[in-house]
Amino acid sequence: MINWLKKIEREEFGKRRFQKTLDFMAESTAPPAKILDLGTPNLLGNYLEGNGYEIHNTVGKDFDFYPEEAGQENFDAVTAFEILEHLINPMGVLMAIKAPKLYASVPLDLWFSSAFKSKTDHPWSSHFHEFEDWQFDWLLEKAGWRVLRRRKWTNPSIVPGLRPALRLFTPRYYMIEAERIS
Repeated sequence: MINWLKKIEREEFGKRRFQKTLDFMAESTAPPAKILDLGTPNLLGNYLEGNGYEIHNTVGKDFDFYPEEAGQENFDAVTAFEILEHLINPMGVLMAIKAPKLYASVPLDLWFSSAFKSKTDHPWSSHFHEFEDWQFDWLLEKAGWRVLRRRKWTNPSIVPGLRPALRLFTPRYYMIEAERIS
């Protein structure tokens, strides 16, 4: 029963998250903007593409070793949705970006839950960082970005328990729009 609830929860959260991301981006970067999405092709990228954006992905290289992969030119914006928390050094990637605009989201540090660690112990699946909003803003500033807009949202759970109840009102995700200043 719990696994079935978790599956429904993931699907519903994914739909809500995709729409929130689309709405956030469309406020200032309308389709058919050319977007470099950091990471492999994914469902969110497909959703954005289906809504008129031109999505190009970076694939195959570890950004901790090859931050220059994020420095491809001739893009209207770069997106980094739930990827920076997997890096030991996200600053290198943020500094390498050449696009004038950045949209990024990260999981927020939750006082009642430890950082995500993959059950498979696959290093790329676990979170090296989970941020507080001020930490992420500071990282962006140090990397040469000015945050223009911010949004937080919760990740409600329909599974019973204390932590799922806390997730009803505790923001889990933090999204920003930033512009390059240096």
